[in-house]
Amino acid sequence: MTFNNFRRLFVSPATMVLPVEPASATPAQQAAPAYPEDDPILFDAHLSGWFREDTGELLQGFKISAEDTVLDVGCGNGPFIYFCALQGAEVIFADIDADKIAAAEKSLIGSPARAIRPIVSDANPLPLPDGTVTKIVAMEVLEHVDDPRQFMRELLRVGRPGAQYLISVPDMGAEILQKDLAPPVYFQKPNHVRIFQRDEFEKLITDAGLIVEHRVYYGFYWSIWWLMFWACEHDLYAPPHTLLKHWMKTWDLLLHTSKGPHFKKVLDKFLPKSQAIIARKPVQ
Repeated sequence: MTFNNFRRLFVSPATMVLPVEPASATPAQQAAPAYPEDDPILFDAHLSGWFREDTGELLQGFKISAEDTVLDVGCGNGPFIYFCALQGAEVIFADIDADKIAAAEKSLIGSPARAIRPIVSDANPLPLPDGTVTKIVAMEVLEHVDDPRQFMRELLRVGRPGAQYLISVPDMGAEILQKDLAPPVYFQKPNHVRIFQRDEFEKLITDAGLIVEHRVYYGFYWSIWWLMFWACEHDLYAPPHTLLKHWMKTWDLLLHTSKGPHFKKVLDKFLPKSQAIIARKPVQ
């Protein structure tokens, strides 16, 4: 399974749609390097540390193995849990939207996952016993929930001692930029009901009892993409607007210059779309 299979699961950083059944691959395709230089979106993601098939890391520093039991809360259509399934892990995925759960489950048919468990739930509470999972993923969820502290308590409860967590929220700078450009509904329930400052986000993680291991800022490309998207007044699920196509091409050309990866690193730090924290539950 090559990196390009993930490309078909992405439409935007906030909306993962159109899952597909895993495509059959020839031995040559299965052995192909997971470095999608011909795909601007996944090439950018790879440079940020995402989807490292060679090491089994969902994000650099967050490795998934066949021995893991992985929970993805707010999974959408499941691109992150799909990667975990490819590593042979037991995968549990939860979302309030039954249609998205059904789509995520369909995408996992035929995968090497040790076990597959779909859950339709608002995660308050999660229908899981204490200490169930070894890896917990919650991508771009906290900005939607009514009580982030209660949500974090649930994530802590279901993790085993020593469990590792990957949690992300939109970064404050990109969100503030959108305040005067996005339609009001973008910042209304059930969408983004809060903006997390960086220190506030880390404090939420540590107050829950987790130990921060690593912080990552990524997604300058998507910060600008969303600003352009609002200007286009274009349906999210329609074929890309010409303006968005040109932005993708410009970004791709930049990434493939000799200094492109360095420029990306600087810009991701300056105006990231998202901030992510990798943390661990204490063993005791």
